[in-house]
Amino acid sequence: MQLQFFPGAAAGHVDQLQPLCGAGGCGDGLPASLRGARCPTAKRPRKDASRDGDSLAERNPEPSNLFEVVRLAKSAMESVVDDWLESYKQNKEAGFLELVNFFIRSCGCKGVVTPEMFRKQQNSEIIQQLTEQFDEDSAEYPLVLTTQPWRKFQAGFCELVTVLVRRCQYSIIYDEYLMDTLISLLTGLSDSQVRAFRHTSTLAAMKLMTSLVRVALGVSLHKDNNQRQYEAERSKGPSRRATDKLEALLEKRRELQEQQEEIENMMNAIFKGVFVHRYRDLVPEIRAICIEEMGNWMQSYSASFLTDSYLKYIGWTLHDKQREVRLKCLKALQGLYRSREMAARMELFTSRFKGRMVSMVLDKEPDVGVEAIKLLTLILQNMEEMLTDEDCEAVYPVVYASNRALAAAAGEFLYKKQFDLDWEAGKEKGRRGGSRDFFRLLLSFFIESELHEHAAYLVDSLWDCAAPLLKDWDGLTHLLLEESPEEGWGDQQENALIEILVSSMRQATEGKPPVGRGPGKKFSADAEKVALLLAAPRYFNLSLYSSGRLEKYLEQLLAQLREVVEKHTGQEVLEAAARALYVLCNPEFTFYSRVDLARSRLVDTLADKFQQEVSELLQASYLDEDEVYSMAATLKRISILHNAHDLTPWQLYEPCSRLLQQAVDTGEVPKQVVIPTMTCLHFGILWELARVSGTIPVQKELLALKRKVASFCSLCQSCLSDVDSRVQEQAFVLLSDLLLVFSPQLAQGEREVLELLVYRPEVALQSQLAGFLMDHVFNHAELVDSDEEDSEGKIERLHQRRNLLAGFCKLIIYNVLELSAASDVFKHYAKFYKDYGDIIKETLSRARQIDRDEWARTLLLSLQQLLTELLLQQGPEAVYGKAFLEIRDLARRFSVFFGLHQLHNRQALVALHKAGIKFAFQEPEPSGSELGPLNLPFLEVLSEFSPRLLRPDKKLLLSYLEQTCQARLSPQQRGKRWNSLLMYRRSLRSLDDMGSNASRIAAPRPRRRPSSAAKRRHLDDSSERGDSSLPLSSRLETPMLTSTALKRGHQLGSPAQLQEEEGSESDFVQSQPWFSSQRSRESPGRQQQLLVPWRTSRLGLGSRMDRLSLMEEEEMVIQAESSDEEDAQGLDMPLIRSHSSQGEQFRDLFDSTILGIEDP
Repeated sequence: MQLQFFPGAAAGHVDQLQPLCGAGGCGDGLPASLRGARCPTAKRPRKDASRDGDSLAERNPEPSNLFEVVRLAKSAMESVVDDWLESYKQNKEAGFLELVNFFIRSCGCKGVVTPEMFRKQQNSEIIQQLTEQFDEDSAEYPLVLTTQPWRKFQAGFCELVTVLVRRCQYSIIYDEYLMDTLISLLTGLSDSQVRAFRHTSTLAAMKLMTSLVRVALGVSLHKDNNQRQYEAERSKGPSRRATDKLEALLEKRRELQEQQEEIENMMNAIFKGVFVHRYRDLVPEIRAICIEEMGNWMQSYSASFLTDSYLKYIGWTLHDKQREVRLKCLKALQGLYRSREMAARMELFTSRFKGRMVSMVLDKEPDVGVEAIKLLTLILQNMEEMLTDEDCEAVYPVVYASNRALAAAAGEFLYKKQFDLDWEAGKEKGRRGGSRDFFRLLLSFFIESELHEHAAYLVDSLWDCAAPLLKDWDGLTHLLLEESPEEGWGDQQENALIEILVSSMRQATEGKPPVGRGPGKKFSADAEKVALLLAAPRYFNLSLYSSGRLEKYLEQLLAQLREVVEKHTGQEVLEAAARALYVLCNPEFTFYSRVDLARSRLVDTLADKFQQEVSELLQASYLDEDEVYSMAATLKRISILHNAHDLTPWQLYEPCSRLLQQAVDTGEVPKQVVIPTMTCLHFGILWELARVSGTIPVQKELLALKRKVASFCSLCQSCLSDVDSRVQEQAFVLLSDLLLVFSPQLAQGEREVLELLVYRPEVALQSQLAGFLMDHVFNHAELVDSDEEDSEGKIERLHQRRNLLAGFCKLIIYNVLELSAASDVFKHYAKFYKDYGDIIKETLSRARQIDRDEWARTLLLSLQQLLTELLLQQGPEAVYGKAFLEIRDLARRFSVFFGLHQLHNRQALVALHKAGIKFAFQEPEPSGSELGPLNLPFLEVLSEFSPRLLRPDKKLLLSYLEQTCQARLSPQQRGKRWNSLLMYRRSLRSLDDMGSNASRIAAPRPRRRPSSAAKRRHLDDSSERGDSSLPLSSRLETPMLTSTALKRGHQLGSPAQLQEEEGSESDFVQSQPWFSSQRSRESPGRQQQLLVPWRTSRLGLGSRMDRLSLMEEEEMVIQAESSDEEDAQGLDMPLIRSHSSQGEQFRDLFDSTILGIEDP
């Protein structure tokens, strides 16, 4: 039989885990009986499908009929399958389509596979089409829903597959159509990137495999019986031998052999096409399904599946990170080790993975530890020689665990290992003799373990398996009262024996477990739940602890807080614990002394441990991983506590400073230690600043703090060049915060005495901060490399980069860095608008309020840097490429910020043009080039700012341009008509200067200026639209007092060219330069102009009209428009309240969420 296989099913899988070592070839994972089976082919022929009733099936495919029957669960599954089999026998294709659409609907997809699709398309095309139709709003699908009806459906789904194979096992599964095509479809669905398809099809395939394993087992048994009958018949004498019967047995054997081969081919296809890829799927539920079903295969058909080539998959998955998957592995192994016969065949597997099974006793999930101990107990019963004393000693201490289920499982293991055999042997000595041996062994274990001082926990652990022995108080009292025992009892033995006696009596009478081992849930090990629970004390009425005499509960809370801090190392949990402790440490409460004492004890423990570890690290030449982890965890706890609590009395600054200095000097300090060390130093400085700010500081204290700040900044500056990116980022964040705190604003107001503490970064440090920004925030390579990350990781990484950029921008806004340093940020405004546009835009607006002239020079510097970099990298020919158009686009975006307050921006804008003209003629013309001075294309960039100029300024700049040309260009060069120069000249010429003919033809009739009230309403409409960063295709209100002539010869871009991606600012059509309308005015003889009067209806700027052309023609009517009206024309600049003071805006920025900084 040739099995039809889904094309590409075993190829690349986008979201699967990487294969584990040794799992390369699929063949070595199959039993010997399956290795010889042919691999499935990539075709799916539609053979033997009956065509009866095709038209009916095409008209009524009824895709959900079977699905609804299973969902409602009102009929027995056998009758449902029988009805379907009848329809399948009548029309194979129609019946199979009903089954296919049942699986599709079970995935939560409402798409339908039609007969036409089924006949004409391959499986890959069908699944692709279904994937495109899978547009459900919710991520839920039937297999993940937990309500009672859907749980019934999940059971019915599995039962349907099982009953289907059972009903078809004698004939239909061998028709080379049903199973072949079904396996091909499920294999293809299991390879889908849609989780619902993958999960549902994997469950169906694994249940199908389990049913086929049972069929294979039945065929194997029939084949063995047939062989025995054949041998028995052949052994008869010639006279008694029945030839017909022998031939019938031979024919039956051939038939069974063919059936076995076909079944093995099916199992081979499912194993290779589904299991091998899905057991390492990203979704833990899918991995758990695969492992659970594999355990069933091994138990059902151990002759073929209980081999090392299959067992290795379970062994590898024992290391899975998800609890439910590890549980499925352990339970699957329990079913195998429960049989002594099966356990004997797993010797190699046991020796290979025994270490992992023993280590899982201390799994972070208690229920996993329980199952691991149960598994070891089964190994102890059936393969006792495999467990060494060392392995058993790893289980014994768990009898003292706080989790009762875990302790009870360990107690049963201890009982079977140490006491069970001796108790059975002691029965021969009588009841008292047997109990004496039990108590003697129990006493010996209790004393030698030295792991716990209370016998109650040991008794409770053994109670479920050894209660009759522990309640033998008569034998225990006789043992104590004997005058001459066989082995003399000392005081220690007698005390321990009495404690065991009393504990067993208490357990028998009260039936309660010891303190701390109750049935209630504990969440202390669950980091996510603990972090949420630790937020509760913030909402407590804490005064009740004292007024209500509830101090004992306060002590319990403090003890649990300490336990959480000592047990966890997660950032969120430790921060939540530090905040909860801060809430309790309020001096206004009468119980403050208790809380302060508990806090001091906790910090004492951490500080003592840190002092010991740091001295070892500074002296040792090598530290192992455990020592490094311990020190990093201690420092992390201290640094997070230091954020909310003043730990200055513990004098942690000096050892942390020495540690960081050694890290900078030698680079031998582990990186996981360096990061919390830097954080500790940072908070130490801030707490000291808070102390001197609250008092009248002494000069000596200020000088000491200033030296610490300078030293720490120097160390962080060195860390900016560290090889580890995490250290670099932490150094940048701490430097940004510290420079902001110790900025000149520190000494403002009534804090003049702190002037000595103001720290101004040197030029080298400013350059390094800007360089870090280029490498970690505006790095294209890093963004491309992150494409392999999952979406959540990308979002988190983007959030980190936004925080880094926001920190740098605040340094600029608060005058810590020179405003010119912002050029490294502004020049990426357009390219990274999608990720950082809001931050850079806000920085541009705030920087303009600081110093308009310097702000304009910074914008110009950004554009100059981009052009210089472009010319250095690509040469003069680069001005004809896309990169140069992007520079012009950035200049166009910058020009928008000059739209508001035009008169206020006038001086800065004129200075920008003059400086730009100087830059354009700064470099001479390269030898052999006809393109003019090297920087001459910058005039094209500069022309983007020309529409913002007033007419007198244009004339002034045009004169300045001519003077510069006379001074910088030779007589031969002056006669050349360079496009950049011509373009800039046109941008500076008014309409009157460019020709009166166009003015006469297109002269609009005078219009009455709108009233001030109308203008205000117009501005309100514009501001209500929010940010004016809209696509050209959006319908904006028509500017008032405007008359525009449309030119026939002006070829505008297509609507597709006028659109831009969502979220970015308005882009102008780069293929249509703004001066095209000017050219049409210069050639009135070649083009006929048509005056189109404005109608009363609104016409948006998206009506295929060049925006800047519209603005230039508006100057024919209006000599000077107010800045507010210019903004109302759809310019890319948000309305900002100019009446707010600079100080208010700075305060808003400090807590501004637009910079990605969360409120504390």
